[in-house]
Amino acid sequence: MSGAPVIELESSGWRLGVLPHSGASLSHGRVLVDGQWLDLLRPTRATAHGNPELCSSFPMVPWSNRVRDGLLRFRGRTWTLAHNGSDGTAIHGATRHHTWDVTERTADRVELAFDSRSLVGVNFPWQFRAVIAYALDGDRLTVTTTVENVDTEPFPAGFGHHPYFERRLRPVEQHGTPGPEEEAGGSDAVLELPFDRAFPLVAGMATGPAGEIPPRADYRAARVVGSDFVDDVLTAQRDGEPAARIAYPDHGLGVRLDMDPVYESLVVYVPRRRAYFAVEPVTNANDGFGLFEDGVPGTGVFVLDPGESRTGAFSLTLER
Repeated sequence: MSGAPVIELESSGWRLGVLPHSGASLSHGRVLVDGQWLDLLRPTRATAHGNPELCSSFPMVPWSNRVRDGLLRFRGRTWTLAHNGSDGTAIHGATRHHTWDVTERTADRVELAFDSRSLVGVNFPWQFRAVIAYALDGDRLTVTTTVENVDTEPFPAGFGHHPYFERRLRPVEQHGTPGPEEEAGGSDAVLELPFDRAFPLVAGMATGPAGEIPPRADYRAARVVGSDFVDDVLTAQRDGEPAARIAYPDHGLGVRLDMDPVYESLVVYVPRRRAYFAVEPVTNANDGFGLFEDGVPGTGVFVLDPGESRTGAFSLTLER
């Protein structure tokens, strides 16, 4: 949806673009450093505003990541979801290709709502309502998500967000020509993730309870993002520590990710030969529904009874 309306939010440290017509995705996330606006989140071309997968970040509701073979199993029953992942899975929730309604808006905050009861073609077998609020306060961006069961029976649920961070920061005006795969010069970002466990994966799908972290995804000691391919699900966050720290040495800038306990896991994604990487707060592991139905502990999936809701927030704070 080229030319889709963008809601612009601004504070003393952030400029954020929100796309209600593209699943409440973000078109950009810019930060002010030494008087200059830099793209912290991967910027979105205007022609890609209708494709959440190409945006700066997008919500994943009412589950995060993948459902194996698109088969949602719960309490002995099975539902077939649309296989919208290239690997034959149902991926990234059911709301990102729908329009969200703007319910509140100020200069530094916007709230958007989604109600599956008013729509057809929602890729989930139960009726639900979701609310997302983006709020800026100086150097902090806070994202708050709520999922509510408006059906007549319980269902399993989860949610997450998928922010893409630039590996090397560039001034906004330098993004006119380069594509997302082209990297700027300078030092690679430094990443620290204080998690002690990771889910074993086969083809990106969790196969059992969390165990040792593979070396490729071990960022417990801060190190550069690097060139190795990473696509892993971390869990067991260390008490009292932020979920992630990202440092940009060339700019004297750090970014701290904090998240509520409902976000039990963190997905780290480092594609090869790309100018970005992802650090994703998620409530549930990949194929969390299947693991939950099989009795695997620590999946992060929660069950909502009719009328019940679950809320979680995460924040990105600049550290100068």
